[in-house]
Amino acid sequence: MRINLGIAFAGLILVAACSRKPNDAFQGYVEGDFVYLASSQPGRLDRINVARGEQVSAGAPLFALESVQEQAAQHQAQHQLEVAQAQLKDMSTGQRPPELAVLSAQLAAADVQARRSTAQRQRDEAQYRAGGISQEQLDTTRAQADSDAAKVKELENQIEVAKLPHRTEQLRAQTEQMEAARAALAEATWKLDQKTVAAPQAGMVYDTMYREGEWINAGNPVVRMLPPQNIKVRFFVPETVLGSLALGRTVGLQCDGCGSDVPAKISYISADSEYTPPVIYSNETRVKLTYMLEARPSPDDALKLHPGQPLTVHLR
Repeated sequence: MRINLGIAFAGLILVAACSRKPNDAFQGYVEGDFVYLASSQPGRLDRINVARGEQVSAGAPLFALESVQEQAAQHQAQHQLEVAQAQLKDMSTGQRPPELAVLSAQLAAADVQARRSTAQRQRDEAQYRAGGISQEQLDTTRAQADSDAAKVKELENQIEVAKLPHRTEQLRAQTEQMEAARAALAEATWKLDQKTVAAPQAGMVYDTMYREGEWINAGNPVVRMLPPQNIKVRFFVPETVLGSLALGRTVGLQCDGCGSDVPAKISYISADSEYTPPVIYSNETRVKLTYMLEARPSPDDALKLHPGQPLTVHLR
């Protein structure tokens, strides 16, 4: 009987030893850093281009909000910029040719009148020396000749001024007006572009939060994406193993349906310890101290994993 009990006890020890987990295997689970995509502008959801579980490439359209007001604002800003540019061009080139032609015609008529007045003054001066006219009549003739000559000079100056652009300060002010219109157009265009959101990178559409026709407040996420490079594995190791691990070390991930181990690299080691379960610290309870680690597989291997999935992490 004692021999049978001894054999049975030895068998139990062997079974217990065989059922123990290896020291380089730890339980873990898959987690994802989701990307929440939203528009900075409010509006009604006009169109959603993706569905849950769909894989999309970078730049693929995800959703669009109604944009009637933003399109009108962009058109208005575009027209205001065109008006400001036209005004600046007009101020930089002086008066138009028809306006210059009017001044030139006035100058020609004034020049003819001035020549007549000059000739009349010469005749009156000769008549005055001969005693044919009075001093008063001569003074009147001279005043008319001077007035007609001054008129010619005035029109010549007007033509020169008409050919010049506006003053420097006026041109500077109009230039600033044009730049303000350009900035307003850029702002209107940016707001219009915000009504259409595309995928910033390739990944899986994990969830959609709204349906077409619903009102979306500014900043509210509409699509939740999970890029493959954002998939990670969390696992816990005891304090006795922590010292042998370092960032960049390769581990193997084993999960149901994964086939062979999926390689991953340790990307994070927690500096804070945790107790499982809560105990009073002593040398005897050090084995109950655990530390959280994170490991990331390659983007191609990450497609085999899913958030929440349990797995086993093997140290290599």
